[in-house]
Amino acid sequence: MSPVLEFADVSVVRSGQRLLDDVTWTAADSDRWVVLGPNGAGKTTLLQVASAQIHPTSGYAAVLGELLGTVDVFELRPRIGLTSAALADRIPRSETVRDLVVTASYAVVGRFREHYDGYDEDRAASLLNRLGVGHLAMRTFGTLSEGERKRVQIARALMTDPELLLLDEPAAGLDLGGREALLSTLGELARDQNSPTIVLVTHHVEEIPAGFTHALLLRAGRAVAAGPIDEAITDEALSTCFDLPIRVAKNGTRWSAQGVPEAARAAPGGLG
Repeated sequence: MSPVLEFADVSVVRSGQRLLDDVTWTAADSDRWVVLGPNGAGKTTLLQVASAQIHPTSGYAAVLGELLGTVDVFELRPRIGLTSAALADRIPRSETVRDLVVTASYAVVGRFREHYDGYDEDRAASLLNRLGVGHLAMRTFGTLSEGERKRVQIARALMTDPELLLLDEPAAGLDLGGREALLSTLGELARDQNSPTIVLVTHHVEEIPAGFTHALLLRAGRAVAAGPIDEAITDEALSTCFDLPIRVAKNGTRWSAQGVPEAARAAPGGLG
């Protein structure tokens, strides 16, 4: 079986800036990847290539077994579920939650004159219930809290039963309670064997849901580390990634990280 994502020496250059720099990365069918890195590391650009929104400037990028540049992306994109701030900005605030989810069947934002059969309506309702927001079906998107909006967008991303689910900073802007509730839901999704391959982008190891299996760390467009999550997320890799001495810890299924105080860096066992 072909990898779900296969990048070889992928670079993306825009206006003379190298946003991705020779990234090689492979994601298999059952993988749950987290992509970590500071602002400007290339995380969103990586997701744009993975979602077939842009083509690499150089290198080989295959998505769901299809080589970008040789495939009709309008046929490929419906096989990919995507949540992002850019997509959220396009959603009409007057759109009902039910319509927002069901319109994913036609890959459009904003219901117009499309016809949806009973299966589409039932699936949208089922997904909203699964994400814990079924009671919001007739509310408009503009009246939802940020946490509710995140859940509704994930339901929409799952509407077409995608083979690949891409989540761009799903916990951004949430308070502690909203973040933990969302991470619990994403953890359930990650542990479900029927879920698609998942790639989640974040700045924070604290936002890695339980059940995620692999990690890719980016800095300045280059891969710092990639592989099984317990091997990729280390003090050394995170310190390199964020250009700051960092200690990382794992408590059960959740991660945490903090900078190492300068006085401790030269101490025995420190990072200095």
